[in-house]
Amino acid sequence: MSVVIWHNPRCSKSRDTLALLEAEGITPVVRLYLKDPPDPDELSEALGLLGIAAKDLIRTGEKRYRELGLTSDTEDEVLIAAMTSEPILIERPIVFNGEKAAIGRPPRAVLDIL
Repeated sequence: MSVVIWHNPRCSKSRDTLALLEAEGITPVVRLYLKDPPDPDELSEALGLLGIAAKDLIRTGEKRYRELGLTSDTEDEVLIAAMTSEPILIERPIVFNGEKAAIGRPPRAVLDIL
């Protein structure tokens, strides 16, 4: 089973998490999710593996979040649709290992699923 990282090379936490995986001897499949965004089903599956709600995965500090009029009360389906159409809103990085997933904030958090 391969380890997958939803990666944004412009994000320091994402770069640090990728470097940590490589330091652990893991060569993950790198998905540049801004260019290859997850579809709603993939994002829903990721939320299930992470054990969190959509509001806990969306980057509320992004300008696009405010422009779209999203709030903490917005329904999950709307947030998922926003994240799939505007992947910059997805918290990063996310590392997947089989039926486990973790957000690399801090990067060492992903070690628990390896």
